[in-house]
Amino acid sequence: MSLAMTVTERETFLADLHVGVISFVDPAAGPLTAPIWYDYDPQVGLWVIIGPESRKGQLASVGSRISLVAQSEAMPYKYVSVEGPITSIEPSEEGALLSMATRYLGEEMGKGYAAQSTGDNVTVLMNVERWLTVDYGKANLG
Repeated sequence: MSLAMTVTERETFLADLHVGVISFVDPAAGPLTAPIWYDYDPQVGLWVIIGPESRKGQLASVGSRISLVAQSEAMPYKYVSVEGPITSIEPSEEGALLSMATRYLGEEMGKGYAAQSTGDNVTVLMNVERWLTVDYGKANLG
């Protein structure tokens, strides 16, 4: 029996609320891997909001490839790992950080987070080209 998710299952899982772990290629060292808030829409792609002067921001460039994994630590364990090229890096639209913060922190804490954030941000959009999925809920382990 395959533990892989269907297209609908993987897209639904990735769109759900998970803290992702993202990896950027760093030619001067090993890959930069860090937890990150993200959002996903099958019609748009996967996006993150980062500071352009941060290490992630310095490594991000249109055409470079990034990876992200999202997982559920509750049993039955499952994860989705995606990889693809960065298709755009644009200044974040007004309200983008507030939207992302409230997605993860709720309305009150999200507003507080967005209000105290300083500096400009960019929205990095990835076109998901490759998927790796596992759902142990599909296993007959008992």
